[in-house]
Amino acid sequence: MAPRDRSRAEVGVVSGYLLRLLRESVPRTQTAFAEAVGRDLGTVQGWESGRRPLANVRSGDLLHLRRHLALLGADPALLGLLGAAMDADRVLTAVLNPPSDPADHPLAGWVQSRETAHMIAWAVRGITPPALSDQAARPRRGPSPAGPQLAAADRTAFFDHLRRTAETATAAGDRALLLRRQALYLASYDPAPDAGDWAEQALRTMRPALALRGYTPRWIEARTAATVAARQGDPEQLRDFITTALTDDEHGELANLAYWAYWLGAMPAEQPDDDFMHNPSPAAWNPVHLLQGLVGSLHDAPGTVDLYLHSVTTLLRLYPWLPLADPTTVRRFGERTAELLDSRTISQRSRLDLDEVQFLLQPANGQRTT
Repeated sequence: MAPRDRSRAEVGVVSGYLLRLLRESVPRTQTAFAEAVGRDLGTVQGWESGRRPLANVRSGDLLHLRRHLALLGADPALLGLLGAAMDADRVLTAVLNPPSDPADHPLAGWVQSRETAHMIAWAVRGITPPALSDQAARPRRGPSPAGPQLAAADRTAFFDHLRRTAETATAAGDRALLLRRQALYLASYDPAPDAGDWAEQALRTMRPALALRGYTPRWIEARTAATVAARQGDPEQLRDFITTALTDDEHGELANLAYWAYWLGAMPAEQPDDDFMHNPSPAAWNPVHLLQGLVGSLHDAPGTVDLYLHSVTTLLRLYPWLPLADPTTVRRFGERTAELLDSRTISQRSRLDLDEVQFLLQPANGQRTT
């Protein structure tokens, strides 16, 4: 690991705001909380404001803080997101103040999780992470920010710098592909009027991968190009990707499920690179957790709904016992797909997928007869 560049301004607003939610879940005032964890009031205020990033706290002190929060009765779901919040702060710091060596960029160092991406979007777009919607909606006394307070100038600079990171990622050497595709994904949150045109231009070098059939070393490039295009309003490339790189290709189908498993938290270990897709193993993920994540995210994915539907279909084919293991989730999936089948928002391929799995859904719906 490269030494931290102390000359770079550190960002701590995401983990700081999450710490505030944790303290409020106890609940404690800042003064009472400072006394409980053995810190002075100024330190706690610095943590919560982001002036003193939690990522800079010594590991032993951070462990002490986490354990005290648990002992005080802090919300365990919030506590489980603290790592993702600190990761988000690291990414924000690196994008706003790029390291001298692109290979040291956190987006080149590990495959980011969905929680981390949601935390970043929270800071730069004000989009509350789904996992925090209930906590963020709780009433508070007096004027209170609804999320991490990243200055407007920093939000604009974030996307400007993110574009440059994607455009110069080749300087990261072996880590260039990982850095570039993750920068492109985060850039899809950019609200600027020219964001779509920029993404179209940036994705051109990945487009040749979309013409390849089955699983190849460039499979993840094709998936990235197709999903970003879908997020920008063009679902056709994603639909073609499903047909050419997933359907009837076992490696492609398993690689897709492996990526979802990591993204949705159904695979416990952090992944430093894409090897878990190059060598996918169903034993590495929890199929019930994966099903719950895919079905639970369907309503948040209008642009990529075809990929979600195909992935659930593949999962049900691979694990035909899932309707019996989690009938509630499978029933919800059946209800949602009935709505989609009545709409014009899904492809013909998705309709064929859903028609094929109706029989698998019958046990959960109580429709199978003997």
